[in-house]
Amino acid sequence: MNATAPVVGAERRRFVAPARGDVVAETFSHPLFDGLTAYRDLLLAAEWPGIDGLNTRLPLPGRRFIAQDEALLDDGLHYEVRVARGRIATRPDNWHDLLNALIWARYPALKAALNARQCLHVAGSADGQRNRAQQALTQFDESGVIVRVRDASLLEAWDRHDWSDLFRGLADHWRRGDIAVAAVVGHALMEQALLPGRQLVGKCLVVCGEAGDGVLARVAGAIAAGEVLEDPLELRPLPLAGIPDWHPRQEAAFYAQADYFRPLRDGRVYPPPLS
Repeated sequence: MNATAPVVGAERRRFVAPARGDVVAETFSHPLFDGLTAYRDLLLAAEWPGIDGLNTRLPLPGRRFIAQDEALLDDGLHYEVRVARGRIATRPDNWHDLLNALIWARYPALKAALNARQCLHVAGSADGQRNRAQQALTQFDESGVIVRVRDASLLEAWDRHDWSDLFRGLADHWRRGDIAVAAVVGHALMEQALLPGRQLVGKCLVVCGEAGDGVLARVAGAIAAGEVLEDPLELRPLPLAGIPDWHPRQEAAFYAQADYFRPLRDGRVYPPPLS
Protein backbone atom coordinates (compact mmCIF):
# COMPACT_ATOMS: atom_id res chain seq x y z
CA MET A 1 0.00 0.00 0.00
CA ASN A 2 1.47 3.37 -0.96
CA ALA A 3 1.79 6.38 1.33
CA THR A 4 -1.36 8.08 0.10
CA ALA A 5 -3.71 5.12 0.22
CA PRO A 6 -6.72 5.40 2.52
CA VAL A 7 -6.42 3.72 5.90
CA VAL A 8 -9.94 3.00 7.14
CA GLY A 9 -9.96 1.45 10.60
CA ALA A 10 -7.46 -1.38 11.05
CA GLU A 11 -5.04 -2.23 8.26
CA ARG A 12 -5.76 -5.54 6.54
CA ARG A 13 -2.02 -5.97 6.20
CA ARG A 14 0.25 -5.30 9.13
CA PHE A 15 1.61 -1.77 9.04
CA VAL A 16 5.39 -1.50 8.98
CA ALA A 17 6.66 1.77 10.41
CA PRO A 18 9.53 3.55 8.68
CA ALA A 19 13.04 3.44 10.11
CA ARG A 20 13.75 6.17 12.63
CA GLY A 21 16.20 7.90 10.33
CA ASP A 22 13.64 7.98 7.51
CA VAL A 23 11.08 10.08 9.43
CA VAL A 24 11.54 13.76 8.60
CA ALA A 25 11.17 16.40 11.31
CA GLU A 26 8.30 18.10 9.48
CA THR A 27 6.15 15.02 10.14
CA PHE A 28 5.74 16.04 13.76
CA SER A 29 4.56 19.52 12.81
CA HIS A 30 1.24 18.07 11.64
CA PRO A 31 -1.70 18.94 13.95
CA LEU A 32 -2.15 15.24 14.70
CA PHE A 33 0.98 15.47 16.89
CA ASP A 34 0.07 18.73 18.65
CA GLY A 35 -0.47 16.96 21.97
CA LEU A 36 3.11 15.70 22.03
CA THR A 37 4.97 18.99 21.59
CA ALA A 38 6.55 18.64 25.05
CA TYR A 39 8.24 15.42 23.90
CA ARG A 40 9.44 16.48 20.46
CA ASP A 41 13.05 15.84 21.46
CA LEU A 42 12.24 12.16 22.02
CA LEU A 43 10.67 12.02 18.57
CA LEU A 44 13.38 13.94 16.75
CA ALA A 45 16.57 12.65 18.36
CA ALA A 46 18.84 10.60 16.11
CA GLU A 47 18.91 7.76 18.65
CA TRP A 48 16.06 5.88 20.31
CA PRO A 49 15.46 6.69 23.96
CA GLY A 50 16.26 3.70 26.16
CA ILE A 51 13.80 2.21 28.64
CA ASP A 52 15.63 3.76 31.60
CA GLY A 53 15.59 7.08 29.81
CA LEU A 54 11.83 6.84 29.27
CA ASN A 55 11.26 6.17 32.97
CA THR A 56 13.41 9.14 33.92
CA ARG A 57 11.80 11.51 31.43
CA LEU A 58 8.24 10.17 31.70
CA PRO A 59 7.66 9.31 35.36
CA LEU A 60 4.29 7.64 36.00
CA PRO A 61 3.13 7.23 39.60
CA GLY A 62 2.77 3.52 40.32
CA ARG A 63 3.89 2.41 36.85
CA ARG A 64 7.12 1.92 34.94
CA PHE A 65 8.06 1.07 31.40
CA ILE A 66 9.83 -2.27 31.22
CA ALA A 67 11.53 -3.90 28.27
CA GLN A 68 9.38 -6.50 26.60
CA ASP A 69 11.48 -9.64 26.32
CA GLU A 70 11.01 -13.36 26.76
CA ALA A 71 11.70 -13.17 30.48
CA LEU A 72 8.92 -10.64 30.93
CA LEU A 73 6.44 -12.55 28.81
CA ASP A 74 7.16 -15.75 30.73
CA ASP A 75 5.12 -14.37 33.63
CA GLY A 76 2.04 -15.52 31.69
CA LEU A 77 0.08 -12.36 32.47
CA HIS A 78 -2.25 -10.63 30.05
CA TYR A 79 -0.70 -7.39 28.80
CA GLU A 80 -3.38 -5.26 30.48
CA VAL A 81 -3.09 -7.10 33.81
CA ARG A 82 0.65 -6.53 33.78
CA VAL A 83 0.07 -2.83 33.17
CA ALA A 84 -2.37 -2.70 36.08
CA ARG A 85 0.37 -4.18 38.26
CA GLY A 86 2.69 -1.36 37.30
CA ARG A 87 4.69 -2.73 34.37
CA ILE A 88 4.09 -1.36 30.88
CA ALA A 89 5.73 -3.78 28.46
CA THR A 90 7.67 -1.71 25.94
CA ARG A 91 9.65 -2.89 22.94
CA PRO A 92 12.92 -0.97 22.58
CA ASP A 93 13.55 0.92 19.36
CA ASN A 94 9.92 0.71 18.34
CA TRP A 95 7.74 3.59 17.14
CA HIS A 96 4.46 2.02 18.26
CA ASP A 97 5.61 1.50 21.83
CA LEU A 98 7.44 4.83 22.06
CA LEU A 99 4.26 6.63 21.02
CA ASN A 100 2.28 4.57 23.52
CA ALA A 101 4.70 5.70 26.23
CA LEU A 102 4.25 9.34 25.23
CA ILE A 103 0.46 9.00 25.34
CA TRP A 104 0.76 7.50 28.83
CA ALA A 105 2.80 10.52 29.88
CA ARG A 106 0.47 13.02 28.23
CA TYR A 107 -2.89 11.47 29.20
CA PRO A 108 -2.25 9.23 32.24
CA ALA A 109 -5.80 9.38 33.66
CA LEU A 110 -7.28 8.42 30.31
CA LYS A 111 -4.87 5.53 29.80
CA ALA A 112 -5.42 4.31 33.36
CA ALA A 113 -9.18 4.32 32.81
CA LEU A 114 -8.82 2.30 29.61
CA ASN A 115 -6.55 -0.18 31.38
CA ALA A 116 -8.91 -0.60 34.34
CA ARG A 117 -11.87 -1.33 32.05
CA GLN A 118 -9.83 -3.78 30.00
CA CYS A 119 -8.79 -5.62 33.17
CA LEU A 120 -12.41 -5.81 34.29
CA HIS A 121 -13.35 -7.54 31.05
CA VAL A 122 -10.25 -9.76 31.03
CA ALA A 123 -11.19 -11.02 34.49
CA GLY A 124 -14.73 -11.78 33.34
CA SER A 125 -13.71 -13.64 30.17
CA ALA A 126 -13.64 -17.40 30.65
CA ASP A 127 -12.64 -18.28 27.09
CA GLY A 128 -10.05 -15.57 26.48
CA GLN A 129 -12.09 -14.07 23.63
CA ARG A 130 -12.46 -10.30 23.49
CA ASN A 131 -16.01 -9.08 23.93
CA ARG A 132 -17.56 -6.03 22.25
CA ALA A 133 -16.45 -3.70 25.02
CA GLN A 134 -12.84 -4.88 24.77
CA GLN A 135 -12.94 -4.30 21.03
CA ALA A 136 -14.21 -0.75 21.58
CA LEU A 137 -11.59 -0.02 24.25
CA THR A 138 -8.83 -1.34 22.01
CA GLN A 139 -10.00 0.63 18.98
CA PHE A 140 -10.07 3.83 21.00
CA ASP A 141 -6.69 3.10 22.59
CA GLU A 142 -5.11 2.48 19.19
CA SER A 143 -6.94 5.01 16.99
CA GLY A 144 -8.86 7.25 19.36
CA VAL A 145 -9.59 10.92 18.89
CA ILE A 146 -11.52 13.18 21.26
CA VAL A 147 -13.58 15.84 19.51
CA ARG A 148 -15.18 18.80 21.29
CA VAL A 149 -18.19 20.71 19.97
CA ARG A 150 -19.70 23.86 21.45
CA ASP A 151 -23.17 22.87 20.26
CA ALA A 152 -24.52 19.40 19.51
CA SER A 153 -26.20 20.72 16.36
CA LEU A 154 -22.75 20.81 14.77
CA LEU A 155 -22.89 17.00 14.67
CA GLU A 156 -25.82 16.82 12.28
CA ALA A 157 -23.66 16.60 9.15
CA TRP A 158 -21.42 14.04 10.84
CA ASP A 159 -24.46 11.99 11.88
CA ARG A 160 -25.41 11.52 8.23
CA HIS A 161 -21.81 11.28 6.90
CA ASP A 162 -22.20 14.46 4.89
CA TRP A 163 -18.47 14.95 4.82
CA SER A 164 -18.47 17.93 2.48
CA ASP A 165 -20.85 19.79 4.77
CA LEU A 166 -18.97 18.74 7.90
CA PHE A 167 -15.58 19.88 6.63
CA ARG A 168 -16.26 22.45 3.90
CA GLY A 169 -19.60 23.83 5.01
CA LEU A 170 -18.45 24.07 8.63
CA ALA A 171 -14.88 25.09 7.84
CA ASP A 172 -15.22 28.39 9.71
CA HIS A 173 -16.54 26.55 12.74
CA TRP A 174 -13.48 24.29 12.70
CA ARG A 175 -11.16 27.27 12.41
CA ARG A 176 -12.94 29.15 15.22
CA GLY A 177 -12.85 26.12 17.48
CA ASP A 178 -16.62 25.58 17.61
CA ILE A 179 -15.76 22.02 16.61
CA ALA A 180 -12.23 20.88 17.29
CA VAL A 181 -9.94 17.95 17.93
CA ALA A 182 -9.35 18.14 21.68
CA ALA A 183 -6.85 15.27 21.71
CA VAL A 184 -5.44 12.53 19.54
CA VAL A 185 -4.90 9.60 21.90
CA GLY A 186 -4.43 6.72 19.45
CA HIS A 187 -0.76 5.77 19.33
CA ALA A 188 -1.29 3.44 16.34
CA LEU A 189 -2.88 6.34 14.47
CA MET A 190 0.23 8.41 15.15
CA GLU A 191 2.48 5.57 14.08
CA GLN A 192 0.73 5.38 10.70
CA ALA A 193 1.06 9.16 10.35
CA LEU A 194 4.84 8.73 10.29
CA LEU A 195 4.31 8.25 6.56
CA PRO A 196 3.07 11.73 5.55
CA GLY A 197 0.04 12.04 3.29
CA ARG A 198 -1.78 8.95 4.52
CA GLN A 199 -5.53 9.28 4.72
CA LEU A 200 -6.20 8.15 8.27
CA VAL A 201 -9.48 7.59 10.10
CA GLY A 202 -9.83 8.33 13.80
CA LYS A 203 -12.31 6.57 16.08
CA CYS A 204 -13.97 9.34 18.03
CA LEU A 205 -15.68 10.15 21.27
CA VAL A 206 -17.37 13.55 21.32
CA VAL A 207 -17.83 15.97 24.20
CA CYS A 208 -20.14 18.98 24.12
CA GLY A 209 -18.63 21.94 25.96
CA GLU A 210 -16.21 24.82 25.85
CA ALA A 211 -12.50 24.54 25.20
CA GLY A 212 -10.55 23.60 28.30
CA ASP A 213 -13.76 22.80 30.15
CA GLY A 214 -12.53 19.52 31.62
CA VAL A 215 -13.00 17.68 28.33
CA LEU A 216 -10.28 15.09 28.94
CA ALA A 217 -11.36 14.53 32.53
CA ARG A 218 -14.94 14.03 31.37
CA VAL A 219 -13.89 11.36 28.89
CA ALA A 220 -11.63 9.60 31.39
CA GLY A 221 -14.44 9.59 33.95
CA ALA A 222 -16.95 8.26 31.44
CA ILE A 223 -14.60 5.43 30.46
CA ALA A 224 -13.89 4.55 34.09
CA ALA A 225 -17.62 4.46 34.88
CA GLY A 226 -18.45 2.32 31.84
CA GLU A 227 -20.61 5.08 30.32
CA VAL A 228 -18.85 4.73 26.97
CA LEU A 229 -16.86 2.19 24.95
CA GLU A 230 -19.17 -0.72 25.58
CA ASP A 231 -19.44 -1.38 21.83
CA PRO A 232 -17.28 -0.36 18.84
CA LEU A 233 -20.35 1.09 17.10
CA GLU A 234 -20.34 3.94 19.63
CA LEU A 235 -17.21 5.31 18.01
CA ARG A 236 -17.66 7.87 15.25
CA PRO A 237 -15.27 7.46 12.31
CA LEU A 238 -13.58 10.73 11.39
CA PRO A 239 -11.55 10.95 8.15
CA LEU A 240 -8.79 13.15 9.56
CA ALA A 241 -7.53 14.36 6.19
CA GLY A 242 -10.86 16.14 5.76
CA ILE A 243 -10.35 18.49 8.71
CA PRO A 244 -9.65 21.98 7.35
CA ASP A 245 -5.90 22.53 6.94
CA TRP A 246 -4.98 18.95 7.90
CA HIS A 247 -4.28 17.87 4.30
CA PRO A 248 -2.94 19.77 1.27
CA ARG A 249 -5.71 18.53 -1.05
CA GLN A 250 -9.14 19.64 0.08
CA GLU A 251 -11.01 20.61 -3.07
CA ALA A 252 -14.51 19.28 -3.79
CA ALA A 253 -13.18 16.26 -5.68
CA PHE A 254 -11.11 15.25 -2.66
CA TYR A 255 -14.23 14.91 -0.51
CA ALA A 256 -15.90 12.84 -3.24
CA GLN A 257 -13.59 9.86 -2.61
CA ALA A 258 -16.18 7.39 -1.38
CA ASP A 259 -13.55 4.80 -0.46
CA TYR A 260 -12.24 7.22 2.17
CA PHE A 261 -15.19 9.52 2.94
CA ARG A 262 -17.55 6.61 3.30
CA PRO A 263 -21.33 6.91 3.20
CA LEU A 264 -23.42 6.11 6.25
CA ARG A 265 -24.38 2.48 6.53
CA ASP A 266 -28.08 1.70 6.77
CA GLY A 267 -29.21 1.68 10.38
CA ARG A 268 -26.03 3.24 11.79
CA VAL A 269 -26.83 5.73 14.54
CA TYR A 270 -24.31 7.48 16.75
CA PRO A 271 -24.77 8.25 20.45
CA PRO A 272 -25.17 11.85 21.62
CA PRO A 273 -22.04 13.62 22.83
CA LEU A 274 -20.92 13.55 26.43
CA SER A 275 -21.78 16.75 28.25
